[in-house]
Amino acid sequence: MTVQDVHLDSLDGRMLALLADEPRIGVLELSRRLAVARGTVQARLDKLIARGAIRGFGPDVSPAAIGYGVMSFVTLEISQRYGHTAVTEHLAEIPEVLEAHTITGSGDLLCRIVARSNADLQRVIDNVLAYEGIMRASTIIALAEQVPYRTTPLVRAASGI
Repeated sequence: MTVQDVHLDSLDGRMLALLADEPRIGVLELSRRLAVARGTVQARLDKLIARGAIRGFGPDVSPAAIGYGVMSFVTLEISQRYGHTAVTEHLAEIPEVLEAHTITGSGDLLCRIVARSNADLQRVIDNVLAYEGIMRASTIIALAEQVPYRTTPLVRAASGI
């Protein structure tokens, strides 16, 4: 089964939406609110976890609330001699690098990076560029979050709820 073959039905959608709204809800309460058997909820939950639809149950931490108020998006151009694997291993060791994605276009990787201040962002970017496999960085500082990261509207659309 490929990712494209996976479809959410109404029950999956309602369960994911409820978990997104109330991440600390238990299986018993999920089954009560969805009006289905506890075993059904547990089986559906296990399937969603196994196929990667649910990636975790940890807290959704706000970088700004823990002192990292500067958000930036950094496009990196890498030396093809080093390749993506070596560069991403370097990036994974920098705590302020929240995400890194291989992209098309003029750059090779797009990273979401946080910092405590603009001066601290310079330190982080210098740390990123310290790896010789990274040739150039182009940084864009986010001024304000207009639409926060969200998946519930996508879940609703995919499941028809």
